[in-house]
Amino acid sequence: MKSTEKFTDKADVYAKYRPSYPNQYIEYLLTATRLKEGDIVADIGSGTGILSRQLLERNLTVIGVEPNDDMRAKAEQALNQHARFISVKAAAEDTTLNDKSVDLVTVAQAFHWFDNEKFNLECKRILKENAKVALVWNSRDGSSDVNIESLVICQKYCPNFKGFSGGMEETEEAFKQFFKDAMYDFHSFQNNLDLDLNGFLGRYLSASYSPKKTDREYDPFISSLMNLFEKYSNNGKIVIPNVTRSYLGKV
Repeated sequence: MKSTEKFTDKADVYAKYRPSYPNQYIEYLLTATRLKEGDIVADIGSGTGILSRQLLERNLTVIGVEPNDDMRAKAEQALNQHARFISVKAAAEDTTLNDKSVDLVTVAQAFHWFDNEKFNLECKRILKENAKVALVWNSRDGSSDVNIESLVICQKYCPNFKGFSGGMEETEEAFKQFFKDAMYDFHSFQNNLDLDLNGFLGRYLSASYSPKKTDREYDPFISSLMNLFEKYSNNGKIVIPNVTRSYLGKV
């Protein structure tokens, strides 16, 4: 299955249960890039528009570039009331955007799906001079007990599981290769998730690697997650330690 198809049939659960990014991160991003009202952001691999919405709320013009029809339709449904939102069906490596037309490229939860070398060239083509690329992930804090135990569950019941965020948090090599002169600013922001049972299950079911209802692993996967929720929840809520990881630099 092509990476662009991995989220087909997951758009609804993705839009409903994936977390947004902390205001602290958005403030940092706008300050670090000196973006002003009306500047153009290309949100590449924009999915259901979670980060796009937060940027639109800051009066930026956002071009959401998303190849998956289900995900893109969900974003359009949610964001088309914003006059500054433009939806484009295209891949990260061939965005169809004009040369030197973009003030910032953002990539939220998607960089690990791209051909990094081709995407690097595409960013150089569409970015204005001295403009930057922002890569960001909401990532589970791997040191917490609940996340360690959920990792084991995913390894057991998700045949396509390669680590959270595609294992991208395990190495800096990809970032050093991607950014110009291996230089980038790294920041992390606490973004813990406070979830009820539906939110907890939904967060895992929104992942590309999670089994679908027709898969034999689905029922034992859900059962194991429910047991995990029961173990760590309090008054029907569970806190998942979560960190927003930000990488910002020139290409």
